Amino acid sequence: MSFLRFFVKRLLHGVLVVWGVVTLVFILRFITPGNPINAVAPLDASQQTRHAIAVELGLNKPLYMQYVDYLWQLLHGSLGYSYIKHVSVVGRVFARLPSTIELAVAATVVAVVLSIPLGVLSATRRHQPTDYAATTLSLGGISTPNFWLGIMLVLLLSVSFGIFPVGHEPVGFVQAVSMLGHGDTSGLVNWLAHITLPAVTLGTYFTALITRLTRSGMLDELGKTYIRATRAKGLPETLVRYKHALRNTLIPVITVLGLQLGSLIGGAVITEQVFAWPGLGHLVIASINARDWPMLQGCLIVIGTGFALANIGVDALYAYVNPQVRE
Repeated sequence: MSFLRFFVKRLLHGVLVVWGVVTLVFILRFITPGNPINAVAPLDASQQTRHAIAVELGLNKPLYMQYVDYLWQLLHGSLGYSYIKHVSVVGRVFARLPSTIELAVAATVVAVVLSIPLGVLSATRRHQPTDYAATTLSLGGISTPNFWLGIMLVLLLSVSFGIFPVGHEPVGFVQAVSMLGHGDTSGLVNWLAHITLPAVTLGTYFTALITRLTRSGMLDELGKTYIRATRAKGLPETLVRYKHALRNTLIPVITVLGLQLGSLIGGAVITEQVFAWPGLGHLVIASINARDWPMLQGCLIVIGTGFALANIGVDALYAYVNPQVRE
């Protein structure tokens, strides 16, 4: 199978996944207790007023017609209109999306920088105190809830010692880079100070996962024949470990990295709420509390689409590197 055909096939699968997400989110709106009209109408609204609101919002139509109308809006690039905030859902969601992507990428960077060296160190010093310490840290990272870890980091490093600020960043990454181009480093310092704790909190589980994956992959590679052959040739041990063994170990790690990036975008909901980070997760919680279904639908659809795109990108990259996957 050619790469183009494989990519088109995966793209069609992704479209079906997004359609399933849209359908599921739309159904959840109607099976969830409560009436959206109650969030819009005054407490003393008459039945006529409530009916007029239902007609204006299209809630008086049969379910299947509302579903068709919603799909038609999506095909035209519209996620609807928030009847709570009185703003376009597309504008609000995509205004928050960069902050969530910043946090997800920062958490990925934290995870990669910490986990790969730790996994290599653990594998090359197997059954030594370093290995036991790395394994214990990995187990703790996987077992620790990120919301609890975030709260503890805030209490310890922000409230008690005042090392890191609390709250969202007043300077975004793009603005910080722009200021850096003019010789002003204050924006970048401010951005790093605000994003460090959320990135560490969100990336802890990811760090533990990649550490264990790197360790097991390295142990498997170090026991293979070609590693013994390179050692027999007299190559330095550092070259054997990092150029040969680690290079082959990173293939499954890269796959997991791509897949987990989509998970981080969706999994940032609690972390953003803990740190008041102005991303999609914070908007999701606010929309749930306000029963703003159009805004909530838009957030969930964008998160689901991002996850599907991440999967498609990883599949395409893996198929390009390893043609056997296309078969």
